[in-house]
Amino acid sequence: MTPTDSDRWVKTVTLSAPSLEDNTADADRLEAALKKALGTPTVNISPDLLKTLPDRMRAWNFRAQAVVFKDIAGRGMLVHLAPPDADEALCGLAIDLGTTRVVLRIVDLSTGEHLGETVFDNPQIAVGPDVLARIHHVDSPQGLDRLNRLIVEGINAETERLCERCAIARENIHLVSVAGNTAMTHLLLGLNPRWMIREPYIPVVNRPDVVRAAELGLCLNATARVLVFPNVGSYFGGDLIAGILHCDMDQREETAILVDVGTNAEVVLGNRHWMMACAGAAGPALEGGVTRMGTTAGPGVIDRIAIDPDTLAFQIHTIEDQPPRGICGSGVIDLAAALFRSAMVDIRGKLVPERCGDRFSMRDELGHLTLVPADRSGTGEDLCITQADLDSLVRSKAAMYTILETITGSVGMQQNDLETFFVAGTFGAYIDPVSAITIGMIPDLPLERYRSIGNSSLGGASRVLAEPGCFDRIHSIRDSITYMELNVNQDFMNRFSAAKFLPHTDTARFPSVTVP
Repeated sequence: MTPTDSDRWVKTVTLSAPSLEDNTADADRLEAALKKALGTPTVNISPDLLKTLPDRMRAWNFRAQAVVFKDIAGRGMLVHLAPPDADEALCGLAIDLGTTRVVLRIVDLSTGEHLGETVFDNPQIAVGPDVLARIHHVDSPQGLDRLNRLIVEGINAETERLCERCAIARENIHLVSVAGNTAMTHLLLGLNPRWMIREPYIPVVNRPDVVRAAELGLCLNATARVLVFPNVGSYFGGDLIAGILHCDMDQREETAILVDVGTNAEVVLGNRHWMMACAGAAGPALEGGVTRMGTTAGPGVIDRIAIDPDTLAFQIHTIEDQPPRGICGSGVIDLAAALFRSAMVDIRGKLVPERCGDRFSMRDELGHLTLVPADRSGTGEDLCITQADLDSLVRSKAAMYTILETITGSVGMQQNDLETFFVAGTFGAYIDPVSAITIGMIPDLPLERYRSIGNSSLGGASRVLAEPGCFDRIHSIRDSITYMELNVNQDFMNRFSAAKFLPHTDTARFPSVTVP
């Protein structure tokens, strides 16, 4: 159902004028109207707004546009008042707070329209490329302050640029929703994530309350409010809850699975009645992180590879067709699948020198396969994948498959029972599912069951700004999730060993894959 104007965070209110017969206070009069419009038992009006309320309401003939919001207890709040006929933009800012990249999107709170979007590298990369390095940095002098300052200043700078592109002022942004993993949201909030990586792995908070943007150092409207999506624990963050909201898994009758792969592979299985979740370290393969030439997507990065089965000639595609300078996750998966189909690697993922021909070499007692020679690469050096890289990829793909097998098995399901397999983020947008099936990374399901849903973290964060009804769903989603800890799951370890072959020790699970 398409939301109507009454289903937005901007409410048009019309009050009866006070009189000798009705001497209700201005604030009480406005609160009653907002409670009815928002459907909450209370609506808080801040002292700052109260100071100007009498003059404003009389100047506007007791009509106004009100930007409202809620806190995690479900209480309403008045965030901003504008004239009833004002043409000022009333906007929200959705943030996908990624470890590697941050995406911002401006949403028109009156219509739900997306006005503009931008992406930038998380400036905390200057401290450490991953979550673990950043959390360890917190222990250094002023470490937490530095990490917090980097991300806040980064968001402020990019927000200003995005606002200029959208022809609005930062003061036009009244609501913010942030979805990110638990560590990233802690660092934005200035909370110490130290104990998240130390047994028994406890975050500071799982349900951050709605706060003023100014308290976080965000340069927006002075009264703007920020919702940070709640997390289930240290390893299951608000970005996954946003993903569930984005694909409506919490409202589906049939059981579906959602996979989002970044630093970790995070998986949710369930429907409107229940949800099971787990996370595991399968992510680096999909960020190019298992190879020495691995990198995130960008110009000149190899994103697709095929190998001619007869001539064994490599067909390489790079982003923007520039000279190759590295390989990203989709390229790594394609490469592994192509090597396996052409018998250049065996079922253990080991290079077969006689099939690799002059592309194969031994360097420092380690097998190397040259993808692009130095005279054709964008770096002036050979672009190679090593046996160690392939071994790491096999472990990552085995972890991914085993996570999926374990979570479905825990509820008595077979992977073939899944009618819908939602794939989010880079994994969903760029990975060729045929290649991923070929190496045994994901189950051998009919391709129509795989549904790419793009940046589900940003999608969920945007929906909260466009559809107030989603606000309450966030916390009901969080409360319906049962988290499975894989680190102590012996069944997982047994299955993991069996999955460290291409595509699997039990090839009957992959009927569409021809084993050379």
